[in-house]
Amino acid sequence: MARVDAELERYRQLMTPPGTFTEGFSFGSVIGVFLVAMILIPGALYMQLLAGQGVGSAAQWVTLILFLEVAKRANAKLGRAQIFVLFYMAGTFAYQNVHGTPLWNQFLVRSEAALSFGLAGQFPEWFAPSDPAAYEGRSFLSSAWLPAIGLMLFKSLFTRLDSAVAGYGLFRLASDIEKLPFPMAPIGAQGMMALADDLDGQDRSAGGWRWRVFSIGGALGLVFGMVYLGLPTLTSNLIGEAYKYSILPIPFVDLTQYTRLILPATATGLSFDFNQVVIGMVLPFWAMVGSFLGLLVTFIANPILYHTGILRSWTPGDSTVETMFKNNVDFYLSFGIGISLAVAVVGIFGMMRALRAKRALDAQDAAAGTTTASVPEGRGDIPNRWILGIYIIATLLYIVVSGWLVDWHTGVLLVLVFFGFIYTPLISYVTARLEGIAGQVVEIPFIRELSLIVSGYNGIAVWFVPIPQANYGTQTVLYRQAELTGTKFTSLWKAEAAVFPIMIVLTLVFASFIWGLSEIPSAVYPYAQQIWELDAKNACLVFSSTAGGYSQFQEALSGPVVGIGLVIGTALFGALSAIAAPVTLCYGLVRGLGQTMPHVIIPQIIGALLGRYYFQKKLGLTWSQYVPVLAAGVSCGFGLVSMLCIGIVFLAKSANALPY
Repeated sequence: MARVDAELERYRQLMTPPGTFTEGFSFGSVIGVFLVAMILIPGALYMQLLAGQGVGSAAQWVTLILFLEVAKRANAKLGRAQIFVLFYMAGTFAYQNVHGTPLWNQFLVRSEAALSFGLAGQFPEWFAPSDPAAYEGRSFLSSAWLPAIGLMLFKSLFTRLDSAVAGYGLFRLASDIEKLPFPMAPIGAQGMMALADDLDGQDRSAGGWRWRVFSIGGALGLVFGMVYLGLPTLTSNLIGEAYKYSILPIPFVDLTQYTRLILPATATGLSFDFNQVVIGMVLPFWAMVGSFLGLLVTFIANPILYHTGILRSWTPGDSTVETMFKNNVDFYLSFGIGISLAVAVVGIFGMMRALRAKRALDAQDAAAGTTTASVPEGRGDIPNRWILGIYIIATLLYIVVSGWLVDWHTGVLLVLVFFGFIYTPLISYVTARLEGIAGQVVEIPFIRELSLIVSGYNGIAVWFVPIPQANYGTQTVLYRQAELTGTKFTSLWKAEAAVFPIMIVLTLVFASFIWGLSEIPSAVYPYAQQIWELDAKNACLVFSSTAGGYSQFQEALSGPVVGIGLVIGTALFGALSAIAAPVTLCYGLVRGLGQTMPHVIIPQIIGALLGRYYFQKKLGLTWSQYVPVLAAGVSCGFGLVSMLCIGIVFLAKSANALPY
């Protein structure tokens, strides 16, 4: 058999599925889902407003540890399938994005960016109400918000349905038929199995190093979390003096105004978030090196671009947010599109090359009378016709609802058909194959924006309709992990059915409660106060392209600059590939060239260097085993402090709101 096939098979055999598959969802899981949601949803929303990061993997580990400890004391046993489903459900709540809630909508329609772009009053009622009275009580539980909530419900329901069904169908293609290895899947699956082994006492009998390393990380996370978030959160909310006792700045210290003479038109600063150091230790070393090199290139290029008149909008005294927005308009919007297109072109080219090689191998197997497609018995598979039928019905509903919202505009309808039946299936399949071969994702940047501009629609309502554009290829890793842990696929679908109504109701309730505590953004939520205006400016910049009249977005979009970015990005990939540079270095370098904020790149490269040249030399190859567990412990400790502080603040604010 050919060499490439042997290589894929070697990676695929790193971890093989068990012989049997078990159900991981039960009635007890429903109770667990509700309890988890009551904790994780408010925590995820609050932390994103406060520090710009959710509770993420920290909450998943905390949830698992809590359930495992309860199970031990109840003399109950949690199997690998149950552990995997709990971890999956906890992640669904923990990664809830605040931008997908009405909290973002209420800010955007009243933001300074909307006023400066002349878009105030043009937002449709099904995005946010136009009546000022709807904002006086700071509550989403009113009739004025029903249209916006109804559209959010529709988008969330069919996005999750399509993601589950289409992701499963792509998994069948990439894993069952093409036998791709999915190299990133065993990482998460082995973590679940290690946790299950520890529950059975296997890890402790082998020395228990996982728990020792996890405990060390947890202690570090507790200490840092109390200093970084605990102290300022409690003092600002309980004492009332905003962050008077803050030791470390949140989310970062802005140095742009101090470096304006040396590095004009360059955003500078530093984040003191210890989690970023740990992330730098975990992520591939050469990816971090590439990101840092890309950052150094922008430090050199931006002053040159400023003096040559390309970055013409920047003025001395601009903050990080203002600098990045102006540079984005002048140059980096178009250049970033070109760089991202280079990534997409390289990814698609690699997929096509691998596909040709795989077809040649399939032809050899067919000639030898060998079959490649097989479905394990008892895995919980569904007929292929159901996959296709559900996807077609969901896409048609997308088109009908969106067409009704924009008065059946012909150009928009054509765009909807293009995304639903051409672009989304194509990009999802390409990503599924890249995930299966190299654990990478490909996206074509600004395809949605450019398509809506070309549609000829006049107004900004088109930006808020539910468009069937997504990349379902990333879901294939989830199904491969479920297969490796022996979890029936029906468990995931049952979990989705249980998660959805709970998530929608509690998200609305807690979002309304958090908004009622204080105006958003405000000094109580420093990350939202500093960064949301930049997000709003970038969003309104795009919205202005269909508003009629002068469009700053169309002015910022430059074909020649896009071409330059595409050529430079492609040339970088070619040059680095020619010298056999690590593939992660290529992607990291491209990331750094896109005007990434230096505030997080610097602590990440510090973590990468510490891990590579200190801890790895001190601990040897075992460091690569320790650091993921250490990172999980840090996240867990940080998450515990976050949850504790959030609970205290919520209780205090609720007590203050009572009349007696």
